[in-house]
Amino acid sequence: MSKRDPYEVLGVARTASADEIKKAYRKQAIKFHPDKNPGDKAAEEKFKEAAEAYEILSDPEKKARYDRFGHQAPGGFGGGGHAGGMSMDDIFSHFGDIFGEAFGGGAFGGFGGGRGRGGRVIKGSNLRVRLKLTLEEIALGAEKKIKVTKLVRGKGSEYGACGTCKGTGQVTRVQSTFLGAMQTVSTCPACGGIGQTVSKRAPGSDEHGLVREEVVVPIRIPAGVEEGMQLNISGMGNEAPAGGVPGDLLVVIEEEAHPDLKRDGLHLHHEAFISMPDAALGTTIEVPLVQGRAKVKIEPGTQSNHTLRLRGKGLPGLNGHGPGDLLVHVAVWTPTDLTKAERDTLEKLRQSPGFQPRPTAKDKGFFERVREMFGH
Repeated sequence: MSKRDPYEVLGVARTASADEIKKAYRKQAIKFHPDKNPGDKAAEEKFKEAAEAYEILSDPEKKARYDRFGHQAPGGFGGGGHAGGMSMDDIFSHFGDIFGEAFGGGAFGGFGGGRGRGGRVIKGSNLRVRLKLTLEEIALGAEKKIKVTKLVRGKGSEYGACGTCKGTGQVTRVQSTFLGAMQTVSTCPACGGIGQTVSKRAPGSDEHGLVREEVVVPIRIPAGVEEGMQLNISGMGNEAPAGGVPGDLLVVIEEEAHPDLKRDGLHLHHEAFISMPDAALGTTIEVPLVQGRAKVKIEPGTQSNHTLRLRGKGLPGLNGHGPGDLLVHVAVWTPTDLTKAERDTLEKLRQSPGFQPRPTAKDKGFFERVREMFGH
């Protein structure tokens, strides 16, 4: 299959600046990143295609040769021009710093990082875990301990300079063309660009000298976190071989349902059922808070769907913002299973003037109450 025009792949004009090309690639990389599209082969191919296009257009020399000769340029374009295309390791190696920020600062599914002396300064892959919190833990913050299984450098694993690239992480190839000798530089296939290989593996370790180990990670959860929020615990992910830096632990927050309170941002909602006599005569009820309970006065003549606001009884916001309010929605309970004596009593009251609906202007409709509640 013929390769697409890299300008078309990234959606940029031939006159695009280096910054515009980088931004366009980052957008494509984030959209088709394998961590966002697990198991999606089509997305993986588009991810690779975008990386190959960026490899050409981000290099002034390669870009100039492509503009002149297209994909048939003598010598090809390294990872972006050869028939096999770029591997995922090549992409994370070369361009991980460009889109890593969108995924918590690390590479996924392998090692990533920038290039340094003697090969890559690599970073271990990130770990992601889900953590369920109660409403009380969300309101107050919490100290948690999470047990994770991660890759660590095995005790006894030793590393030495790669014999293929002599520790540089790159191999150079010189090819003769009708224009003269053409030199290309690519990632060392023996060490994957690290510059080092395992000279001695610890018992039970993998080809990188890493073993799986269960560790307990203490985590401080700030007050006010929300469902789906992701906390980044730097350096607590998988370790990297050959002196690289560890990845991060990404903690995704989940909220446990509360039996009596519903969350809406920083506000909490509670539905309080009262009897018809209590609605007519007035009463005092207790409503649940995140911690403890509060007494609320029900005025005589309270209508169903009336809402009471308890200011400051909601949840705190992150960084000290808030707190929200507790909104108590009053619902008048209509009995459904009456005795004969109760039915006879209600029959006598049915025609009583005091039991006839007489809404006034102050009895706002549902939509007016909602608009007033939220300040519209």
